[in-house]
Amino acid sequence: MNARKTFETLAKEKAPGPSPSFQLFHIIKMLEVIAGSSVGRGTLSKELGIGAGAARTLIERLREEGIIAISKQGCVLTQRGKRLWKKVQNFIPSKIELERSQLTLSAYNVAILVRAKANKVRLGMEQRDAAVLAGAQGATTLVMNKGKLTMPHEDRDIEETVPETHERIICSLKPHDGDVIIIGSGDNHNTAEYGAIAAAWVLFGDND
Repeated sequence: MNARKTFETLAKEKAPGPSPSFQLFHIIKMLEVIAGSSVGRGTLSKELGIGAGAARTLIERLREEGIIAISKQGCVLTQRGKRLWKKVQNFIPSKIELERSQLTLSAYNVAILVRAKANKVRLGMEQRDAAVLAGAQGATTLVMNKGKLTMPHEDRDIEETVPETHERIICSLKPHDGDVIIIGSGDNHNTAEYGAIAAAWVLFGDND
């Protein structure tokens, strides 16, 4: 099973039973947290911003699929889990927080780098809609083309419009031609980050 199908299966409702109170972006965030160090259910619940029951269900799901193992120290990634997390890292290798600017929509903003997906971006509407469905206020999509960071199908150079934000993105995320920057904006850090991840997922292909 490829990475896309694996994530979508993990997030899918299982019958019989109630709908899961977690989404695909929670799973991606969970892998990131566990990859850093072994953690317990309480820490995961806090880091992901979900209830203890949802965290317990999510942990059990990933354990059943052989993605995590549970030890006295907490949850750890298995070899399969590490491979899955590596694919996520290859797709979205870095992220940063951004302050409010003309590019952002809220006080909380998280920008993520998406490698080599500029050819899949249309007008950025799909990313915005995905972010809103994830609970964010929206998302701003930028593409790197010929050494310039621009909005899709616009020639306006972001460096001229918001030079400080542009410098932070370039220096921290280091995009190359063909890369995409997605900025998720929300009422808090989690909703901003989840919005960015959900928006990026639109660009995630079956072969990634």
